[in-house]
Amino acid sequence: MTDQTPDLKTLIRRLEKRHQKKQAATALVAGTAVLALTVLIAPLFAQKDAPQAIVQAPTIQPLAASTAFENVTVDGKAAIVYDLVTGEVLFEKNSRSQLPLASLTKLLTVYAAADALGTQSTVTISDSALLSDGESGFSAGESFAFSDLARLALVSSSNDATAAIAETASIARATTGKNMLASAASAVGLAQTYALNGTGLDESTSVSGGYGSAQDIAKLAGALLQKAPEIAHATIEPSISIRSREGIVHTLPNTNPGISAVPNALLSKTGFTDLAGGNLAVVYDAGMGHPVAIVVLGSTIEGRFSDVNRLLRGANTYFAETGAR
Repeated sequence: MTDQTPDLKTLIRRLEKRHQKKQAATALVAGTAVLALTVLIAPLFAQKDAPQAIVQAPTIQPLAASTAFENVTVDGKAAIVYDLVTGEVLFEKNSRSQLPLASLTKLLTVYAAADALGTQSTVTISDSALLSDGESGFSAGESFAFSDLARLALVSSSNDATAAIAETASIARATTGKNMLASAASAVGLAQTYALNGTGLDESTSVSGGYGSAQDIAKLAGALLQKAPEIAHATIEPSISIRSREGIVHTLPNTNPGISAVPNALLSKTGFTDLAGGNLAVVYDAGMGHPVAIVVLGSTIEGRFSDVNRLLRGANTYFAETGAR
């Protein structure tokens, strides 16, 4: 990236203009708790599931003085509500604890690959990528534009698509996948994050494929929105449809089908493995290009949605009380 790279707030505003017709049909007052509840408890499909310089996320500041989260509790082991514009932490619970990430690791893989590959770089599905747990309907030898396969990898939490992306990007970087992911984590300033594989799938019954903190994932979500906004923004769609270079169309549902109805949603990523439990990261625009990240780690498949719902309502209450939009 060059020094002319637009900041995150500018990118969010561009996305809002680009999608204003769609948002006009679904946008409601951000503080409408009923809609947030309806959307965020939507069932999911369970998933077993050296970069260029970037603009760093703001340094996290102390908790805001507000009663918005006074009675808010979450079942997850860790959580954070993080203002991506100011760096303020609105709510936190063990937000720096290092926990299994499950498929939230895919955010790091796509971020790292976006540095190594151009949007139209070819990614081929290899036999080894198809060994990953899960079935996305690919065949060995099929090839895709990186940006297309990356969108599918995040929207549907496809393990074989992510494995193929990690393989291609690490070859382009002339390094191992682990080293590539470590470099990306360091570039974003993720102090608690490291990955043993690109998918986040458990390596064994006792070792996860990726580890990190709620704080790190909040930063990473913001960094991905800045680096690859079109890929990140696809994660709010109810499904994804892409065409391989061989002409085969693949259509898969979003692992969080209700996210597209959340007013001003910008990004969503689910994660679940036996070791991680239920994880969820959501970024939404609190108003006037003001993105806020909400991350829950170590909850349950369904509990992650009620956790995020309570935090979303708290965030909306906070902005309503303080007018800090």
